[in-house]
Amino acid sequence: QVQLVESGGGLVQPGGSLRLSCVASGMILDNNVMGWYRRAPGKQRDLVASMSAGGSTNLAGPVKGRFTISRDNAKNTVYLQMNSLMPEDTAVYYCSFGYSLYSAPVYWGQGTQVTVSS
Repeated sequence: QVQLVESGGGLVQPGGSLRLSCVASGMILDNNVMGWYRRAPGKQRDLVASMSAGGSTNLAGPVKGRFTISRDNAKNTVYLQMNSLMPEDTAVYYCSFGYSLYSAPVYWGQGTQVTVSS
């Protein structure tokens, strides 16, 4: 089992920035993939960004150039730096953990709300 704890969500004005963090604990194997998904109201949960322990990334089109994913392997932590936020970025953001960049995650965090509004 792997446990994920997210932090950093909140309310921000359009054009602003937020940084999400997620710490993983438990039975963590090497070559894992950590990332972020989001679910906007009335929509399905979609990939935002994911990153392997080796540094490979998978970033969704709508956030390219605005969001950056990074991780600290020693701390089992993944970050999502979100810049130039737009109202359409409003969603619950979920930390994810798995073993492939292109397969469904195995574990999920509880989610953190990000609201972009003036």
